[in-house]
Amino acid sequence: MIWKTLTSEEQLQEINEASAHQPVVIFKHSTRCSISSMAKSRLERAVAPDGLTFYYLDLISYRELSGRVAHNYRIEHESPQILLIRNGECVYNESHNGISMDEITAHV
Repeated sequence: MIWKTLTSEEQLQEINEASAHQPVVIFKHSTRCSISSMAKSRLERAVAPDGLTFYYLDLISYRELSGRVAHNYRIEHESPQILLIRNGECVYNESHNGISMDEITAHV
């Protein structure tokens, strides 16, 4: 899996624009949480759908940006958390042990 690192609010606009053509995934990861590390590892071992872009947000380093993501996509902040963005809106989100590539694929 290839992660694009999410580090700025400007990238949220890029994500919204790209999601008009194909869904985009944002993975909010806490580098201090073992559950988050397990979820990330599960995603990295799975086969991702073709053409899907995955963004990685280190919410410890970018706490303010993590809050902006929750606000912009009208979701409650959780960690770890997956968001599937389509046409600039979050159409699916899941957290903790509910995070799986199969579920992401089912919602694409």
